[in-house]
Amino acid sequence: MQTNRIYVIGHVNPDTDSIASAMGYAWLLRERDGGEVLAARAGPINPQTAWVLKRLNMEAPLLLNDASPRFESVTRHLDSTHPEQELREAWAIASRTWGVAPVVNEDGTPYGMVTGTSLFAFLSQLVGPHPRRQEMRIADILELPCKDACQTDIPRFQLNNRIRDSLNRILRQEGDDFWVINEEGLYVGVCRQRDVLKPPRLRLILVDHNESRQALNALDEAELIEILDHHRLGNPSTHIPIRFSVDVVGSTSTLVSERIEDVGLSAPADLAGLLLAGLLSDTLQLTSPTTTPRDHRAAERLGRWSFVRGSPLFGENIDSYGEQVLHAGTGLATRDPRELVSTDMKLYEAGGFRFAIAQVEVTDMLQLREHQTELDQALKEMRERRGLDFAMLMVTDVVEGSSWLLLTNEPSELSDLPYPRRSDGSRRAEGVVSRKKQLLPVILGLLEG
Repeated sequence: MQTNRIYVIGHVNPDTDSIASAMGYAWLLRERDGGEVLAARAGPINPQTAWVLKRLNMEAPLLLNDASPRFESVTRHLDSTHPEQELREAWAIASRTWGVAPVVNEDGTPYGMVTGTSLFAFLSQLVGPHPRRQEMRIADILELPCKDACQTDIPRFQLNNRIRDSLNRILRQEGDDFWVINEEGLYVGVCRQRDVLKPPRLRLILVDHNESRQALNALDEAELIEILDHHRLGNPSTHIPIRFSVDVVGSTSTLVSERIEDVGLSAPADLAGLLLAGLLSDTLQLTSPTTTPRDHRAAERLGRWSFVRGSPLFGENIDSYGEQVLHAGTGLATRDPRELVSTDMKLYEAGGFRFAIAQVEVTDMLQLREHQTELDQALKEMRERRGLDFAMLMVTDVVEGSSWLLLTNEPSELSDLPYPRRSDGSRRAEGVVSRKKQLLPVILGLLEG
């Protein structure tokens, strides 16, 4: 049973900053506190992040898209015996557990359990009312095969299945002990009803976001212990006070690098390179309006840690590496339009509207003209699929420093957007590159009046 593990995780549709800050902060907490802290992700890796991880020879963090407790969290890996083994073997195991002895076939599949109830039923059947059988010695009984004293109709639950999906079935069962198996149906352990009905909550630290609608599913079933972010407030409620840090910088990777320095550490070269990629991606190579002097200092710090001899980035500098990172995240021709409108997409609610704003980066606006029809259709399908009032795609030219906006089902409240409309229905947002700091405040202002 895992009760002390902590997962550090970013938002759904994670970008490079989300992945980098989760991996960086998890590393810091392990180094500083010595606990079991793991980085996780709430969705698939985008092309830019995949390129960065490959460039640095690093693996992506584990996928954790649902915080609902699994059977893994309540599983006890009990010792077991085989059906043909003498009953004394099961007796010995049961004496060391809570009175349960798993009996497992040679191929690893569950056979049955020897419990107090099954053992009493076996003895009642074996001895019965016959005087001579009542004189049987316990030693003789313990030499009989385990399979004779097993209860074999024990429910089975997969290790990675959500507990809440099986609660009704569990509550209908008369027994208190259940099998836990893997995807191949092999024995993993045993869980008890009392543990299943009150499973330990996943312990989470959120990075690069603080809104429930942008978090992994079933966040309310987890224990939220900390938030580290650089976005607007929209935080979920908590039952107890937590550490909550939201700061005005261009990336969460900046905040992580500052905390690493504050405790007197330096990140490993590959991890520093990942954090630098997250910073450069979120700030468009330190040119975005969200960029602060602290981001510049963080970039210098991370470059000092990552561009060392023997590292994957030896010989690079902030400009050369930043250009590679931004180029890896741009382009429309080789990507599915449905992927483009959903990979870096965030959901919002304001003024009674539920809407999404996705963002994709290009190095040449000619790409938009070539693919606008497909993008418009993909945006429309995404809006309908998610039941949104409207949806927007922000196509940002990272070279020119401007964006084009595609909207589907545009409400009348947005008719006063200060961005000229083109004949094809798109809008040109001159000098707008930041969804968070430039575009979203304008949209919220119009929707909320």
